[in-house]
Amino acid sequence: MKNLVQSHHPLVRWTGVFLSAAALAASLGFAPMGAQAQARELPDFTELVERTGPAVVNIRTAERMRAQQGMPEMDEQMQEFLRRFGVPIPNQRRGAPRDDDAPQRRGVGSGFIISGDGYVMTNAHVVDGADEVLVTLTDKREFKAKLVGTDARTDVAVLKIEASGLPAVKIGDVGRLKVGEWVLAIGSPFGFDNTVTAGIVSAKARDTGELLPFIQTDVAINPGNSGGPLLNMRGEVVGINSQIYSRSGGFMGISFAIPIDEAMRVSEQLRGGGRVIRGRIGVLPDDVSKEVAEAIGLGRPVGAVVRNVVEGSPAEKAGIEAGDVITRFDGKSVDKANDLRRLVAATKPGTKVSVQVFRRGASKELSVTVAELTDERPRAAAESNGPAAPIQAGALGLTVADLSDGQKRELKLRQGVRVTAAEGAAARSGVREGDVILSVNNQEVVNVKQFQTLLAAVDKSKVVTLLVRRDNSVSFVLVKPSR
Repeated sequence: MKNLVQSHHPLVRWTGVFLSAAALAASLGFAPMGAQAQARELPDFTELVERTGPAVVNIRTAERMRAQQGMPEMDEQMQEFLRRFGVPIPNQRRGAPRDDDAPQRRGVGSGFIISGDGYVMTNAHVVDGADEVLVTLTDKREFKAKLVGTDARTDVAVLKIEASGLPAVKIGDVGRLKVGEWVLAIGSPFGFDNTVTAGIVSAKARDTGELLPFIQTDVAINPGNSGGPLLNMRGEVVGINSQIYSRSGGFMGISFAIPIDEAMRVSEQLRGGGRVIRGRIGVLPDDVSKEVAEAIGLGRPVGAVVRNVVEGSPAEKAGIEAGDVITRFDGKSVDKANDLRRLVAATKPGTKVSVQVFRRGASKELSVTVAELTDERPRAAAESNGPAAPIQAGALGLTVADLSDGQKRELKLRQGVRVTAAEGAAARSGVREGDVILSVNNQEVVNVKQFQTLLAAVDKSKVVTLLVRRDNSVSFVLVKPSR
């Protein structure tokens, strides 16, 4: 039934006939706001979903419950409690074999077909620890999948099902993706297969992971969406839905997707050899703050400051030192620590690359041969052998001592002074007993005597920049001298 509008306006009243709202708006010169106008403003996802939906799959996993070894005996009262609530009573016999009929932990996730011969991409955490992985297509066909490989660092996994002629997704160009662009997700939140949700790209290159610049969206993502595709309006996959930011466990308006270009590089290596090979140079990088950049003469807060150099690593062999700021790697700019991590990881082991470092007020070009990344961690520095005679260091509130030969060997240092006490300005800035001071205002510290000379020359009205080593890493500390 039409909505009628009565008016005394001479243009809308004819012999007792009343016009509709649309006619009234037209007669008054207003633009129509009907369904056709709205359709031009809001996207229509129907055709896109019909075209891409068949390439999205549901993934179910099962993990058999393992028999516990050497469990303590359970009293009868606890056994009765478990029976009432239908909870299976664990096998308590020491060394009991696994019961193949035991209950299974089950999980659910999403994925998408990347090639017609049966390769499926999903998240590594979806299939982690699974004894069985089942892939269900939109036409209800179900396949037992083989795990080709997983990469925990990027949370990418590749599965293989025995089928051919399957519908596959188109891979998009993440470089063309813009903030504010419409995107949608297809997946199985809470097990509801083929659920479609839409939103926009909220931000790009979010540093929520060590090696991945995530795509942030406001697309509704919930448990079960993990591993599903993030699609642009051209029906191309631009990301893998992987994480949400939540304080409740459910969607709160912020979700993150792995960029598809990064995921495809990982996929190619997994399909080729079952694992991902990455580069390493053996440094622990950190971001450069604005205050530190100004204090050391770098100007802008760019680059990655080296907090630690692993003994025997490519970086050490190339002459990179703790306290250096790496500003370029293989000809590419380094704006922050994660940029360096990603550039190094993406470099093929064995490649010789140029590295530009900012050291004590000047830039320097070095050459480093990239090695293969392993799970090695820098070894912690040994404890000191005991203090030498401590000497007080004036306005900073420091008491320092020379490093003994034994301490230098254990710490792998040629010079520096060890803090035996910190109070006043230094303590407020975070310096503490046991730290080793390596430089003052970009000038290397050789011993206590020279350290005192350096401090005597500083402007007491300005901040003093100390390069401090603690345990196995270094950092710049800004100290305002007491007057």
